[in-house]
Amino acid sequence: MKQRVQLLERVKKKLFKRRKEMMEQLETVSHDKVSDGQVKDSGDEALLFCMEKLKTSLEKTEIDELKRIDDALHRISNGEYGFCVDCGKPISNVRLETFPYAARCIICQEALESS
Repeated sequence: MKQRVQLLERVKKKLFKRRKEMMEQLETVSHDKVSDGQVKDSGDEALLFCMEKLKTSLEKTEIDELKRIDDALHRISNGEYGFCVDCGKPISNVRLETFPYAARCIICQEALESS
């Protein structure tokens, strides 16, 4: 039990640290301009379009990770953290250390990914 409490503290610190990093990255990305507004030819337009799509994709990826972090912090505060959201069995400490926002045990995660 003591080991689980220590794990929760380490994971909480990791999650809060990563959340702070993600918020800073999102702030930076959302304010970065892809172009200086001077599109010169169709090649520049194509490059600008690709850069905008890449920026949007990166923002979505970061927002998705931020949501997983927030969900994990919510589960911690509700006492539900460390238990699979599908089967209810405990998630291994190794998995939680590696993926602190894991919501599923490895078996349920693999089943989800293969379906």
